[in-house]
Parts: sequence; structure tokens; C-alpha cells
Amino acid sequence: MEILPAIDLKDGRAVRLTKGLMDSAKIYSDEPWRLAKEFEEMGSKWLHLVDLNGAFAGEPKNLEQIEKIRKKCRLKMELGGGIRDEETIKRYLDLGIDRLILGSIAVKDPDFVKEMAAKYPIAVGIDAVDGYVAVEGWAEVSSMRATDLAKAFAECGVEAIICTDVGRDGTLSGVNVPFTVSIAEASGVDTIASGGVRDMGDIRALLETGKVAGVIVGKAFYEGTLDLKEAFRAVSA
Repeated sequence: MEILPAIDLKDGRAVRLTKGLMDSAKIYSDEPWRLAKEFEEMGSKWLHLVDLNGAFAGEPKNLEQIEKIRKKCRLKMELGGGIRDEETIKRYLDLGIDRLILGSIAVKDPDFVKEMAAKYPIAVGIDAVDGYVAVEGWAEVSSMRATDLAKAFAECGVEAIICTDVGRDGTLSGVNVPFTVSIAEASGVDTIASGGVRDMGDIRALLETGKVAGVIVGKAFYEGTLDLKEAFRAVSA
């Protein structure tokens, strides 16, 4: 299981939201690239990046910081937030991003996502509120069940599905293990857990399922409730 430390970008700064609400943003760094270097030095292989402004605007909004992070560290990077067309995918790949996350567009135009997954390294972001898919930076909740959306991307070349329980995101209330497993089982695709991770108990619970490919760690690191070095040791043991 891979641990992916997260950097969420808002107005060029590293922040964390609570339940996806932009006005809940807590700033953790004015120089996000320094956090990326810190994660690299701790032993991380991946970095999970989100352009929060982009998620709401539907187009890239933190390019300067994303470029700086890419130049300053050697981590593999996945990036989501406002990616709606092939031109944006190509632009980010040219910058050296390793995998792009398609979220809202996966609900609105699944055929586009499948087409892109056949050509580029794509992950699908499935964000859910009470089991139903949330879109547009989590500002809207659709009538589609998250597991049904996951099934739609089975065997189409998608590299991973990142599933977030929006109600737990940024709350340190514990990861939703059953939800994560349900997405993994529905899709058969490598599934990465996100939202609510609090401490080593969450890491162990996900590991014990044997069905989860990765976990995104955000606020638990920033607030000091999870020792990332210990987490890296646990997953590599």
C-alpha cells in the first residue's frame, strides 16, 4: 500500500479544507514546494496535489506553484482540480506531472475519461457524500451512487480510483474503510483511500483489508496526529 502525502493549493499556498468547504481553508505553508521536499526526505514516493481554485474554476489556477514543486523534488506526482479537457492533460504532462486525476468530468462525460485513460496516465477521483457522487469541487451532489460510477471504469485503462468520503475529509474522524473497500470491489481498479485519516490505526485498518492500493494523508500530518515516518515504515514492512 502506498502512502501519498497531500498538498492542496489555494491562492498559491498549501492549505487544508474541512469537508471541502473553501471558506474553511487553514493555511499551512506559503511555500508548498518545501513541504514536497520534506515528504521526499521522509521517504515518500508519491505526492498528491490538488489545485483547489482550479476545481471550482474548471481550469488551472495554481500553475506557478505546481511548476515550482515539480522542479524542486523528484517525487512522482498526481494532480487533480479543474482538469476538463485533453489540452490541460497534455499541459500538465509536459510539466512533468506523472498522473492526472479526473473528477467532475468522470460523472458528466465518462466516455471522455475512458478515451483519455487509453492514451494517458489517468486516475478517477470519486468523491461521495453519504454514498452519492459529489461534483464541482464538492459543491453539488449528484444522484449517482459512488459504487455505480466505480463500476463504469472497470477494465478501461484507468490507473487508479481515488475515493473520498467528503463528510470525513479534513475532520480527522477516521477513514471510511468499508466505503473504500466497496469502491475497490466494484471497480477492480487500484483504489486509494482519502478523507478522514487520523492516525496509525487508520493505516493499519486499510492495510489489513488487503484490498486498498494507497491512502492519501493530509491534515493528519499537518496537525501532527500521524507520524508519517512510522506510516512509511508500516507499509514497507
